[in-house]
Amino acid sequence: MTLTFLGTGTSFGVPVIGCSCRNCTSTDPRDRRTRHGAVIGLDGGNLLVDTPPELRLQLLACAIDRVDAVWYTHLHADHVHGIDDVRIFSTRGRGPVPTYVPEEMRLQLASRFPYIFDERIELARGTTRPRLALGTYTEGVACRILGIDVLPFRVPHGPEDAFGFRAGPLGYVTDAKRLPGPARDILRGVEVLVLNALWIGFPHPTHFNVEEAVEAAREIGAARTYLTHLTHRVGYRELSAWLPRGIEPAFDGLVVEVA
Repeated sequence: MTLTFLGTGTSFGVPVIGCSCRNCTSTDPRDRRTRHGAVIGLDGGNLLVDTPPELRLQLLACAIDRVDAVWYTHLHADHVHGIDDVRIFSTRGRGPVPTYVPEEMRLQLASRFPYIFDERIELARGTTRPRLALGTYTEGVACRILGIDVLPFRVPHGPEDAFGFRAGPLGYVTDAKRLPGPARDILRGVEVLVLNALWIGFPHPTHFNVEEAVEAAREIGAARTYLTHLTHRVGYRELSAWLPRGIEPAFDGLVVEVA
């Protein structure tokens, strides 16, 4: 299994428009962060986690030319609004792309993109739309996807929850404020853990800050933990030096081998 971080930033990305802070003007490419997305490479194909607005550019930058299934963690704009970029993968004769969304969010996704999911809408002759086979998942019930069981769990994220998941030795959580008991139980024993973390210092109402993410990582006890969903308030080198051994910041384009 391989994990490729497509984007490791928040909804603003880095650099932030109009900002001249040292991280937004950094020449270190690891400080340039597009919106959240990842690809899990499995024997059965590539599982795309979320469809951020920069998806096309991210896939090109990481030389990923195949997506075999899509998994949505939740429906905030920075995680969904690149959905049309999946169109290329359903127009190459492979058929609809299996797409998984939380059961409670299915109707919301379909209503946001009726041109994709409402087959009553006719397209102009010669045009195409993404062909997505929309499936759902529920917390605590594993989905068999591309030859591996993906086990979702609920995490608090403001007014609406998001979902993390475990796929074999990989635990993945983006956009969470804490890990409830069922989430911790599912994650224990993972080799690689991914957690969101905004910045060092003051807390945020809907996300971990770095200190909270470190505490959660220590409780889970994975051999390697990678922090994602980072803001411009932390630079790669600064954060790397600050973090304890076994925990490090992810960056766009990072590829991690998971045994």
